[in-house]
Amino acid sequence: MELSHYRTLGHSGLRVSPATLGAMTFGTEWGWGASPEESKAVLAAYLQKGGNIIDTANLYTKGHSEKIIGDYIRETNTRRDRLVLSTKYSSSMHPADPNSGGTGRKATIMSLEASLRRLQTDYIDLYWVHGYDANTPIEETMSALYDMVKAGKVRYIAVSDTPAWKVAQSQMIAAFRGWSAFIGLQVEYNLLERTVEGDSIPMAQELGLGVMPWSPLKGGILSGKYTRANNGQSQNGRRAAEQLPETTLVVLDRLAKIAETRNVPVAAISLAWVMGRPGITSTIIGARTLAQLENNLQALTITLTDDEVKFLDEVTMPVLGFPTVLIDTMAVHAAQGGTTVNGKTSIRFPILPQSDEDGY
Repeated sequence: MELSHYRTLGHSGLRVSPATLGAMTFGTEWGWGASPEESKAVLAAYLQKGGNIIDTANLYTKGHSEKIIGDYIRETNTRRDRLVLSTKYSSSMHPADPNSGGTGRKATIMSLEASLRRLQTDYIDLYWVHGYDANTPIEETMSALYDMVKAGKVRYIAVSDTPAWKVAQSQMIAAFRGWSAFIGLQVEYNLLERTVEGDSIPMAQELGLGVMPWSPLKGGILSGKYTRANNGQSQNGRRAAEQLPETTLVVLDRLAKIAETRNVPVAAISLAWVMGRPGITSTIIGARTLAQLENNLQALTITLTDDEVKFLDEVTMPVLGFPTVLIDTMAVHAAQGGTTVNGKTSIRFPILPQSDEDGY
């Protein structure tokens, strides 16, 4: 796998790299992150390797992240059409204004215009609803986004951090009304956060959304910086010192063992696991330095073996809520009656008929 081995995102023709460059660390306004010069160096290295999609948001470093990207494109005369600019909205940039955030029509238009100015472009390739807004009817949001697409200011729309049932509703409304539908879904997904395997990822696969995980390294915990030996000690970066639980330390031990065997960074193993999961189109990788970018991109050269995946899955399998567990156990057994269907073998419950003649 290489950055230039592109994939189509969801039910669309948009080609994106298997690793998306996350720009949340572009700028130091939050007290951590990379300077504009460092950010542009990371951006240049990513593009030189064939990467084509950059993900940011209006909120990131108070809007500076978007401006750094726009400045880079202008200063280097980078061909705009070569890039897939991905940005998100719904976060308030003006706390005293109740309409500056959310996904209402007014906020959608105002946020888009501000992002266009900071990015110094006249269109966004991939425009994301950053989070669920329970105060706005989804019809209003989808209608406003469709108008932005018709106006030529947005090419595709997508959604992040929203309940699966609301995303499904959005897709059905768009289909029935002939509006643009979401083509991508951003969710937190990593070895320590796998509950999206219950509803969000299956929903995305069924309804044509490419999954783009964020925080695949769990805020740095899975990067190799944290170990059993330094547990609780302060580390450089944006995470404060904390005492990680034994369940997390077991995962870190196993990651370190695989990384040592393969002679690659722990971060590369963590990312390779995410990139290899079903339904994943492109994984968001962040990097404050060129060294971090290089370490993270090594994941593209790694295909974990079945034994390695099992070694990690054994200690990270999530507890999924109802009805997922019921569907995966009792329901499949009742439906299949002891047969094997699509590779899944079932048992036959004692309460089932013992032969075709036993039922009434």
